[in-house]
Amino acid sequence: MRAAQIIEQRKPLRIGHVPDPTPGPHDVIVKVEASGVCRSDWHAWMGDWEWIGLSPVLPIIPGHELGGVIEAVGKEVKNFRPGDRVTTPFHEGCSHCLNCLSGQSNRCDSLQIFGFSYDGAYAEYVKVPNGDFNLVALPDEVDTLTAAAIGCRYMTGYHGVMRSNIKPGNWLVVHGAGGVGLSAVQVANAIGAQVIAVDVDEAKLDMAKEEGAVVGVNARQENVVEAIREITKGGAHASIEALGIQETILNSVTSLRKGGRHVQIGLTTKNEGGLVGLPIDAITAMELEVVGSLGNPRSEYNGLLALIAQGKLNPKSLVSREIALDDVSEVLHDMTSYKTYGFNVITQFK
Repeated sequence: MRAAQIIEQRKPLRIGHVPDPTPGPHDVIVKVEASGVCRSDWHAWMGDWEWIGLSPVLPIIPGHELGGVIEAVGKEVKNFRPGDRVTTPFHEGCSHCLNCLSGQSNRCDSLQIFGFSYDGAYAEYVKVPNGDFNLVALPDEVDTLTAAAIGCRYMTGYHGVMRSNIKPGNWLVVHGAGGVGLSAVQVANAIGAQVIAVDVDEAKLDMAKEEGAVVGVNARQENVVEAIREITKGGAHASIEALGIQETILNSVTSLRKGGRHVQIGLTTKNEGGLVGLPIDAITAMELEVVGSLGNPRSEYNGLLALIAQGKLNPKSLVSREIALDDVSEVLHDMTSYKTYGFNVITQFK
């Protein structure tokens, strides 16, 4: 099959032919029709995240946002067959630990991630382990391009909004109007929250407004915390940080009103190395909550897909460009300087 591989960090990906994957007894082979180019792939390409055990052994095929059609199934697979249209979370669960059994597969004790733990979906075919547990059947109304769009950034934004406990009419701030941030804006708007988007790029703030943000705050032109407190008359009810940067994390926490909730989605870069400072006295005195949010458990996909099928959510609106496999290195390079907008999705693999 044709695939793109990281051979060396920060160098162009190698595009060429590699052996087709073959299924073990519980595995499924999916013919990839669409594969998103995610900032998490960029982190793998950059060599980040060693401090949390996400340092892929090279060479590796990145890619974890996918939609496609089943090509082959292992002999023990019961619930799927060739021809089924499917997607899968980027985090694959073992199916038998206590977290998987309780519906929290994103907290699996043996969590594996495409493009980090094993080969991903920048390829014509990808192997999905524990197919009966990890695969998600697509409704007729959801095409494979939409499936790729929800594969990581959108479902992560969705779960982050759920973790924020935001109520209709409440103020929610989204720090970072990249893929995750725009997804969170669209979801929060759909459930009736008043959304403030924060970024340093006016074009991205304009996109956030198109997805339902009430107002955009340019962090290069305004004091973010003062602006949010003025707009919300005292602070946000909840705030999502989708970048993993010390400054934006601090802005997120300090822009909350008493009893507010900060949701941390963004994983940090090498500058932070997983450690950031927090205003712990303010968190104590104001009874603020700080929660983490990773991906979206398999158990929450039915609700997400139902909202998409009903037209209440539209992940495809965030797809800014369909690209070829040969374009991936260019997109990763543009991500380094934050020049990408919305989702770039690979739909040409030949």
